[in-house]
Amino acid sequence: METTINRLLSHLSTLTCSSCGTAYSAFEKQTVSPCCQMPLLAQYQPDEPLSKELLKQRPGTMWRYLEMLPVLHEENIVSLGEGYTPILTLSNLAKKHELKSLLLKDEGQNPTGSFKARGLSMAISKAKEHGVQGCIIPTAGNAGVAMAAYCAKAGMRATVVMPRHTPKAFKEECYWYGAEVVLVDGLINDCATKVKELNSAGELLDVSTLKEPYRLEGKKTMGYEIAEQLNWQLPDIILYPAGGGTGLIGIWKAFKEMQQLGWLEPTVKLPRMVAVQAANCQPLVETFYGRQASSQNYVGKPTIANGLAVPRPLGEPLMLQTLHESEGTAIPITESEMIAGLQELGANEGLFVAPEGAAVWMAARKLIATEFISPDEQILLLNTGSGQKYMENLSHVYSQY
Repeated sequence: METTINRLLSHLSTLTCSSCGTAYSAFEKQTVSPCCQMPLLAQYQPDEPLSKELLKQRPGTMWRYLEMLPVLHEENIVSLGEGYTPILTLSNLAKKHELKSLLLKDEGQNPTGSFKARGLSMAISKAKEHGVQGCIIPTAGNAGVAMAAYCAKAGMRATVVMPRHTPKAFKEECYWYGAEVVLVDGLINDCATKVKELNSAGELLDVSTLKEPYRLEGKKTMGYEIAEQLNWQLPDIILYPAGGGTGLIGIWKAFKEMQQLGWLEPTVKLPRMVAVQAANCQPLVETFYGRQASSQNYVGKPTIANGLAVPRPLGEPLMLQTLHESEGTAIPITESEMIAGLQELGANEGLFVAPEGAAVWMAARKLIATEFISPDEQILLLNTGSGQKYMENLSHVYSQY
């Protein structure tokens, strides 16, 4: 088994700068590109045709796609069983709103309760492969929890820097995983400044969004799963809650890779991708519509959807590229709209999603109303986490009952 795994995991070939395309070694520890200080993207060069038939006997985790993932040796995989989350049919809401097909991929069923498990499992696995002893992360909540858990599993030191206003559930879970938790006044960009200060000697690997190449590779497995779970067809439109945007970028990367592998037939049209943001923090929306040149100086406000409070995402150019290539769009959702979405998904489908997941449903409703989405199209929503962790954010809503 070991020999086979090593052979199969050898398809990682190089890392390229997402801005200028300069290539760097994929076999040394890397952060951002030295040339442009932008995200590095993993490239794969299968030495033989890869058949999707290989997947049939594999376990139901994200590691089933190991040929197109960056970990080279099986013993370095740090896993808690992440991935292969279900795609649920929202038949009640579809009937209520006269929609042909409404689906939801429920990432809240991952270890640590969110989609961040994918990216951090991959990042920590590669950190282990490179001999890293500890990691540090600025986080709005879920990413810090996931990093703490996977560092614990890997036997690594973990330092989590999060906004002071982050719900208690996120902070406490990090403590239970043995992480050092540092609280900062402000949003995730302020936490990133604190990370630089704390890690000035470079003792820890900074696994901030897109500041190392491999969280993206974990997130892209959502795209592989969507295709496989829908029998190698794709929905017409995918709505994704985009804070740092790694998942949006990753899903699109997966679709492009599957086209090159021949896993998607030439007749399969790629979905339109929709980036959903909080109205309280909508840097990508502002740039997408030309109201600012970039998000470099954007100032956001807190939101009940903690993961959307990312005012200056490093991945903005890649998110914009995804939206333009897919003929998609970006849309903001207010706090009150998220609460309405939470109530509607809960009361009609028995799902208590994260506010980010409620935001994508409300975005779908708005885009149906403006005819950007047709009721006859297949719509896929991404719920990125469990609503349980956000109870503190929502206490003002349910205190009336």
